[in-house]
Amino acid sequence: MRHSLLCAAIGLLALGACKKETTPGAAAPIPVAQQTDATGSLGVAGDAADVSRTTVGGTVLMGGGTDVDAAIKWMIAKSGGGDFLVLRATGTNGYNSYVFGLGGVNSCETLLINSRTLANDPQVEAKIRAAEAVFIAGGNQANYVNFWKDTKVEDALNYVRNVKQCPIGGTSAGNAIEGRYYYSALAGSILSAAALANPYNSDITIGSNDFLDNPYLTNTITDTHFNNPDRRGRLLTFMARMSKDNGILPRGIGVDEVTAVCIEPNGLAKVFGTGTAFFLQQNGSASIPERCISGSSLDWYRNRQAVKVYKTLGTATGTNTFDLATWSGGTGGSSQYYYADKGAFGISF
Repeated sequence: MRHSLLCAAIGLLALGACKKETTPGAAAPIPVAQQTDATGSLGVAGDAADVSRTTVGGTVLMGGGTDVDAAIKWMIAKSGGGDFLVLRATGTNGYNSYVFGLGGVNSCETLLINSRTLANDPQVEAKIRAAEAVFIAGGNQANYVNFWKDTKVEDALNYVRNVKQCPIGGTSAGNAIEGRYYYSALAGSILSAAALANPYNSDITIGSNDFLDNPYLTNTITDTHFNNPDRRGRLLTFMARMSKDNGILPRGIGVDEVTAVCIEPNGLAKVFGTGTAFFLQQNGSASIPERCISGSSLDWYRNRQAVKVYKTLGTATGTNTFDLATWSGGTGGSSQYYYADKGAFGISF
């Protein structure tokens, strides 16, 4: 979500996106309306008339904090200069002027979809299906699950990405729902210490294969704000649950703030921004957790090599990469391992 002094001054920081601050000599933000219409629209920056453009599919996983301009521009390029749509359940229309100000789009519109009634509205569905790029803002992913799952919004998002082949993306909570597995936070948030102490803590609510269907994110769960070290133990715990409960080889992607993973149509993940992206995978089929049961601490040791991790630094041009098509090999990064030793999170090299 956008962070700026303007947001703090008007008390909207906690609600989500806000337009970028202007700097001396910069153009003034484009005025946009705040009034919500019957479709949840918070206004349009640019041409309100719908256009049709040739698009290229792709997925953006942004880690939260200040948005990564290069990743939004990556989406704009893949949109073919069409209509860019922002979806959210709380917050304002600050993305409109920000995205339109980056150039190259016909328009940017924000829809505030904060009920299942709106999420099942045919006009809302039509607007999403007509877009050439869709971006899901930050906030609380429980709202997205409660309001959008099993609705026309869900169907439209999967249509845009997989049939129409347009780019979609999200930041913070908007990223958290993009994997085939997702931490829904329906019971509230969980810290690593609590998750590692009991991997079946009631606050750990994981959805699977019933919401968004992004290419290359099968058996994958995402987490954000990963520059906070506390996020690492809980992502490891989520993966342990996936391994134990579903019998799969679990994968995870953790993304720092001010960082974005942009997934090309061939599965090549380019990392933009100033932080790091982490690509996690259980270290082989034999590396299942030694202990993952309710009421006991997680023990996923496997000689301190339970989960393989490839960490990749972001750059301004996305030169550092990881291959999600094979989940092996990357550029500009380094390898390590995560493990849990009777509830204590560890890293080995």
